[in-house]
Amino acid sequence: MNAGFIGIGKCVPPQVVTNADLEKRMDTTDEWIRTRTGIEQRHIADENTDSSDLAYQAAVNAIEDAGIQPEDIGLILVATVTPDLPFPSVSAMIQDRLGAKHAAAMDVSAACAGFMYGVVTAKQFVESGAYRYVLVVGVEKLSKIMDWEDRGTAVLFGDGAGAAVIGKVSEGRGILSFELGADGSGGKHLFQDRYIQMNGREVFKFAVRQMGESAESVIEKAGLTKEDVDYLIPHQANMRIMEASRERLGLPPEKMSKTIHKYGNTSAASIPISLVDDVADGKVKDDDVIVLVGFGGGLTWGGLCIKWGR
Repeated sequence: MNAGFIGIGKCVPPQVVTNADLEKRMDTTDEWIRTRTGIEQRHIADENTDSSDLAYQAAVNAIEDAGIQPEDIGLILVATVTPDLPFPSVSAMIQDRLGAKHAAAMDVSAACAGFMYGVVTAKQFVESGAYRYVLVVGVEKLSKIMDWEDRGTAVLFGDGAGAAVIGKVSEGRGILSFELGADGSGGKHLFQDRYIQMNGREVFKFAVRQMGESAESVIEKAGLTKEDVDYLIPHQANMRIMEASRERLGLPPEKMSKTIHKYGNTSAASIPISLVDDVADGKVKDDDVIVLVGFGGGLTWGGLCIKWGR
């Protein structure tokens, strides 16, 4: 039995904050942000919208795309570092709102790599036969833990949610391989005090190395070569980091997902949001071999090699 993606969905708040908007409130410029990060705008949730609201809508969309009912779900995993409250978990909140009355629920904390950790966990439950369907959501409302006076971090992040239903897929398709990892000694470089604190130089060095290594690792574990890869979906944190991963795999620019200009860095939501957009745009097609790779605070990382399709 192979586990794979049988439904996907996303939700981003309607309010868009452009680089030009940020120019008015801090010492920065549109050109500085674009050339160093690739970001042009980001979606920011209002004070009446929290992580559970975004997660719920993304989940509804993924469940509808999968063609199942909420009662069919056996487990809900929500990857987030910005829950509404310390408890109850966001997963429990949306379990109630969805009416997924048969589902267990727990949150996963692995920062920007959280969605990868969630999908790999879901794979084990599906392939063991414990649950038929597992809902995985990556969601963040990073705007509530950002210092809007710190131009080093405030320009980078956005709010949003992406979701996937993991279930059994046809033979040859699904999750072919994975890698998860952590280096707690690097936690001091990216953490939340009251607000997000980041040593940009150290995180950049770590990310360039780890994203490339993880991508190569999952390709090798799947018994494939770089030439077999049709598409790369890296965590949308910084265009220069993403380009380094693409070049390491020898892929042309059109074979790499680029949504950072629209959403900024949405942490755990970044990869699933990109996946939804890329499938909708026809960039990811059935039987394509795609590599998903991300990194985050912890420091954590994760990679997946997938043969797309149900």
